[in-house]
Amino acid sequence: MIPAMPATASSRRTSVVALRLGRIVAMGTVAVLILIAGVWASWGTAHHVMLTKGRERGTVQVTRCEADTCTGPYTPVSVGSTARGSVVVEHTVAVREGRTYDVVVKPGSDEVVRSGPAGVLYAWVPLGGALLLASVVVAGGLRRTRAAWVLAGSGIALLTAAFVTA
Repeated sequence: MIPAMPATASSRRTSVVALRLGRIVAMGTVAVLILIAGVWASWGTAHHVMLTKGRERGTVQVTRCEADTCTGPYTPVSVGSTARGSVVVEHTVAVREGRTYDVVVKPGSDEVVRSGPAGVLYAWVPLGGALLLASVVVAGGLRRTRAAWVLAGSGIALLTAAFVTA
């Protein structure tokens, strides 16, 4: 070896390993943060729908819909729940004027969220979107195509189930 030439094979190998490790850590962190954000966004509604013990449950017949909300009279089903002349439910593709829905009242308000299987699935829609987005990061950044397909398939299944049951 000539003294003026650096030992390229070992230093190149070390830098390649360091870059690969840095990419895996960075993209893994991004994928995990995306999934945490999806769970965080979903949990705001999901905990009302999934943990119904002690909450007011009933039905709402949607009588009027505006840009973001729909309203209608609330009929109680659970013990201790009181009837209300008007409650507010978020206007989405899953809520239509003139239909009656099973709902859970958010504590301390006149806002309700859909309950039952459709309500649970619809509450987790943000997680479905996060699964799809994380699959792109896992496939491109981590180069783990099988794991990416599992994430994407789970996201598609969740979103499809949510809109089929709506």
